[in-house]
Amino acid sequence: MNAPPFSLSSGLLPTAPTGAVRVRLDPWQAWGTPERRAAWQALADAATTPNPFFEPWYLLPSCEAFDQSGKVRLLTLEIGGELIGLLPLAAPGRYGRWPLPHLTTWLHPNAFLGAPLVRAGCEMLFWQAAFDWIDDHCATALFLHLPAMPLEHPLAHALFDVALPEDRKAALVMRQQRAMLHSPLPPDLYLERALPGKKRKELRRQHTRLAEQGELRFERDEGTAGLPEWIEAFLDLENRGWKGANGSALASSPATATLFRQSLAGAAALGKLERLSLNLDGRPIAMLANFLTAPGSFSFKTAFDETYARFSPGVLLQRENLALLACREIQWCDSCAAPDHPMIDSLWTERRPIGRISVAIGGALRRAAFNALLALELGRNPTGIAQ
Repeated sequence: MNAPPFSLSSGLLPTAPTGAVRVRLDPWQAWGTPERRAAWQALADAATTPNPFFEPWYLLPSCEAFDQSGKVRLLTLEIGGELIGLLPLAAPGRYGRWPLPHLTTWLHPNAFLGAPLVRAGCEMLFWQAAFDWIDDHCATALFLHLPAMPLEHPLAHALFDVALPEDRKAALVMRQQRAMLHSPLPPDLYLERALPGKKRKELRRQHTRLAEQGELRFERDEGTAGLPEWIEAFLDLENRGWKGANGSALASSPATATLFRQSLAGAAALGKLERLSLNLDGRPIAMLANFLTAPGSFSFKTAFDETYARFSPGVLLQRENLALLACREIQWCDSCAAPDHPMIDSLWTERRPIGRISVAIGGALRRAAFNALLALELGRNPTGIAQ
């Protein structure tokens, strides 16, 4: 199978609250109070699709790290005083190389999904209210852009279902597939199906040879004990590799290092962090952090010691990570990896379709301009004018 068994009917359940509808656009700082954070977290836990990157323990530290000028706003929808939707928005003046002001979901390079948090059963209500509000408050923005959206899912289906009867053009301007783990098979049978016998034999040989180098031990932890030390060990391990050499390691920037520390601590406090380590003589040579957001999970960050590359410690750790298949609460894991990733694509055989969606907003003239821009972008596929 290529994607988790999402369907429109499974997301649009008759559970929507009733009462006054209120759409707000607030600075993200306004959502840092304990009361608002609690409501936000409750929404995340009841969302139609999990998105750890928009939960308060990740998004607030992200904004603190990367939005010091305070340009990011949180679009929220409340019905009867209950929070049922949240989406971080920015208003850049350029779209790729082009001077095209627009509204867009706010993401950064370490946020890998753009799905808004929407209470299950409220997908169409959210998009309808959001589109109506944006129509009246779009200022100079020419369109709404939604990057990194999960496509085969109630949220995307509902978006197009709301746009169609309004004669509101909504178009997929880019589609990719990234590796995911989603199977009813137990870990050993999954590995047997995913890898040819020759490759499995090679992994066993590498494990044996690596164990000859010293005491080899695998550790898995979902608690908070030892977390600060684990975090610093991960940052050091990643920084000693090629990412550190080219300046893209988390430790290369104080902002990304702080985000990593704060987000893992926030996830662990809620029981949403799984840490995996492959240790040689007590020293980690491969590490992995998963965000557990039932019924899904996200493979957030991984690193390995490149001096042991001939033993494939990262792959050996991913072999242990297949234990997610045996977890009753977790049905799938998003790799968060780039499409065609040379390692994970060969081990995880399912794919999650992710895309960028652009939506018309405002009145007739603005929508006509958007239609012309859309024709230009679609005519330049697969790169589009945003590339």
